[in-house]
Amino acid sequence: MRSSLRSSRSRTAAAAAVLVLATSAGTAAATFSAPATAAGQQAAKPKTTPRPAVKNVIYLLGDGMGRTHVTAARERYYGLEGHLNMETLPVVGQVSTYSVQKNSGQPGAADFAPNAVTDSASAATAWSSGVKTYNAALGVDAKGNVVPTLMEQAKKSGYRTGNVSTAEITDATPAGQMSHALARGCQGPTYSDAACQDLAITGTALPTTDVRVTPIADQIARNKTADVILGGGLGRFDADDEAALKGNGYTVLGSPATQTVATETDLASATGKRVFGLFNKGNLTVEKYKADNPASDQAKEPSLPEMTQKAIDLLKTSPSSSKGFYLQVEGALIDKRSHANDAAQTLQETKAFDDAVKVALDFAKKDKHTLVIVTADHECAGFNIIEKGTYTNAEASAPPANVDSGNPANSSSPARASSGKKSDTRSTGFANAPGASDVNNFGPATFRTPDDAAGVQDGTADASLWLTYLSGNHTGADVPLFAFGPTSSKVAGSVDNTFLHTVMAQALYLTTK
Repeated sequence: MRSSLRSSRSRTAAAAAVLVLATSAGTAAATFSAPATAAGQQAAKPKTTPRPAVKNVIYLLGDGMGRTHVTAARERYYGLEGHLNMETLPVVGQVSTYSVQKNSGQPGAADFAPNAVTDSASAATAWSSGVKTYNAALGVDAKGNVVPTLMEQAKKSGYRTGNVSTAEITDATPAGQMSHALARGCQGPTYSDAACQDLAITGTALPTTDVRVTPIADQIARNKTADVILGGGLGRFDADDEAALKGNGYTVLGSPATQTVATETDLASATGKRVFGLFNKGNLTVEKYKADNPASDQAKEPSLPEMTQKAIDLLKTSPSSSKGFYLQVEGALIDKRSHANDAAQTLQETKAFDDAVKVALDFAKKDKHTLVIVTADHECAGFNIIEKGTYTNAEASAPPANVDSGNPANSSSPARASSGKKSDTRSTGFANAPGASDVNNFGPATFRTPDDAAGVQDGTADASLWLTYLSGNHTGADVPLFAFGPTSSKVAGSVDNTFLHTVMAQALYLTTK
């Protein structure tokens, strides 16, 4: 049962709140036909309906992944002359990510009020629904109006759909495709109705039957927006949710009712038209911990590349009547470890995300009808590569707190200890007094690369990759974008995150605008 904080709303009312959206953008795909043959032609070939240029769209995002995350991961694992998989995609661009204030109009409106730094919820709404909204909002515009998501539109138009994340599946990025909420924290199972409301938007409290104040877990379990759902967050679901999922035809891996998490083995053998698998009660575990602790329960979790491959396998074997599929894949822990200024785990999570990109790219190259877009929702923490032997972030007295402490495995000791004391041995400039010790510095963090001489170790002054952070939160920097496949040229150059919605909707023939 849900926590006692939950109101006495009935499950019938909650289920009724799960909106099935009809939208003019969700129009049927254009009709294609072969050219007519000449009259009287003897060996006329049967008419065929050629496939559209794009049959599938795979949208991958590294949460919090800025340009420096990409560069640093490349140098760390492949050296200065190497490249990540995402960097091999032929189309390159950058994405602006700003959000807007509550009750703001859209860009160009008289009441437009921008916010330079987005959070994951408003960013997810931008590409999934094509509108700017306020930080913490999901599937609603800045004035609280419900807006359809791309995944809802794709599902309505006959596509198969998938949603994969290393975060809780109710967290902002995956939830942005499958729910509508005034406040991203309205996830369940423990919540108060007041926590789901936002009187600054609605003026008065909404009835509990309104989808915008229905817990995100309730919505996901009942609206069938995604056919394949893989990630973390089992603790957000309960026995009623499991019954709803099974009633909607999902193969449920593990059990929300007993809080039994699914495993990598469960995923490997999973079959069915709809599959729901959550592998941790909270966010999934960082790859570094699993590698260092191979006998742990956390090591039984699948990796992001494994979940991506399984999602593609399940979606591509859809019924013959299906048009194709739309899949979103999130590498969420890049952001969570950047918030904690944990460079070691940030780098390894960026590589894991890039390995998932390779899975998608390999499929797309063989399929030839798949659009792949790789980007981020925002940059996190002002991650920077600095000159060897220099020092920055001297004002910080300690690393930021671990924002992902719900999963103790998602933490490690920073390369430097807790003090932000400046160092004369790793800094130039008159402000650093002679004789200062470098023992207590937590930044920069230093890493060996394939270009370093044998014997050079991480965390030493000899390592060639020196990294530091500007803050413990998001920044307003544009984020990188890489793309491959039919229509990918549309995202070249500088674009806004709302334009990504336009490109993907057009690729799936959901709109002709």
